[in-house]
Amino acid sequence: MSLPAREMIRIEDAGDPRIAEFRDIKEKDLVGRAGGFIAEGTVVLRMLAAAHAAGGAFRAEKILLLENRVAGLDALLQAFPAEVPVYVASGAVLDAIAGFHLHRGVLALGRRLVLPDVQDLLATAPDPALVVVACGISNHDNLGSIFRNAAAFGASAVLMDDICCDPLYRKALRVSVGAVLSVPYARGGHALDLLQTVDQAGFAIWGLSPRGETDLRDIAPGRGIALVTGTEGEGLPADVLARFRSARIPQRPGLDSLNAATATGIALYEIARLQRLI
Repeated sequence: MSLPAREMIRIEDAGDPRIAEFRDIKEKDLVGRAGGFIAEGTVVLRMLAAAHAAGGAFRAEKILLLENRVAGLDALLQAFPAEVPVYVASGAVLDAIAGFHLHRGVLALGRRLVLPDVQDLLATAPDPALVVVACGISNHDNLGSIFRNAAAFGASAVLMDDICCDPLYRKALRVSVGAVLSVPYARGGHALDLLQTVDQAGFAIWGLSPRGETDLRDIAPGRGIALVTGTEGEGLPADVLARFRSARIPQRPGLDSLNAATATGIALYEIARLQRLI
């Protein structure tokens, strides 16, 4: 027996207060939304539905669709509780709301309810475990890709220092294909303080560096392994490389290094295979 179609609430005016959170979303991305975030696209909407249903760290608050995207989305919309309103607008109105041409035509307002504690994530990690520690990642594409890689290769958490960008930024969330909503994450202050917490939890810490002392393929398996990735260009801070072991990804000469997200993906694959997570 099929469920009745969701009620659609028509929006005719870009100034309608019911969709105020979606207005000028690029500008609002720059100042944050106090725990709120914009999910864009069908794939991320599906991940938000799953996160909401799980009843954990995230919930959906409202959905805004381009009128010609409604057909075919009914099954996905049914995954959200009835109290989550679904608004529909024409292309011209939706573009006026968003502040630019929104060709995907699928938006949702979500909210982060809790931000887990670093120590809690480490204490509840499986055995064997693999976590990613991001230090100073300010590029939203890179951070989103790191989350996508973490999900693909079975990392139990992504830990970030206090100068990483927000993974719930609309572009980071979109690039992650919604993995930000499925991979647990936490912030832990300064990079060195964060890594000392990881070290005290019994994880073997390996900083990824083109000049790493150990070939990535020579890392030994263990109860928990933490892969640490740094920024484009500068890489990991000198105090991190001086305090913890480092690993390199072998590559042909002539190129200084790999993109941070690419290097993290390769390292995650290798260590996930080592830890028998894939």
